[in-house]
Amino acid sequence: MSSEKIININMENFETEILSYNGAVMVDFWAEWCGPCKALSPTIDEISQELGADMKVCKINVDDNQTLAQQFRVMSIPTVVFFKNGEAVNRFVGVREKNEYLDTMKSL
Repeated sequence: MSSEKIININMENFETEILSYNGAVMVDFWAEWCGPCKALSPTIDEISQELGADMKVCKINVDDNQTLAQQFRVMSIPTVVFFKNGEAVNRFVGVREKNEYLDTMKSL
């Protein structure tokens, strides 16, 4: 999580950063112990650098934020949930190609 463009989400800032945000948000649900999550992390960093100013990339550690993981029915990780104007509109479970994430964000 080297990128300053990635916002770490918890219960305190979830509503402000995601639900109240007027635009596209990509949220990576991950955990420290998850191998595929670690494999996806550099891709998430790259995506955060490439997206427009009106788009956000966020991460939610499922171990630290179990309520949010349950709220969005995250059963396995990594799960990336895409939000448009505060509403969850799409999700990917598992690791995908970088362009799939970018294309989805740009289509929101």
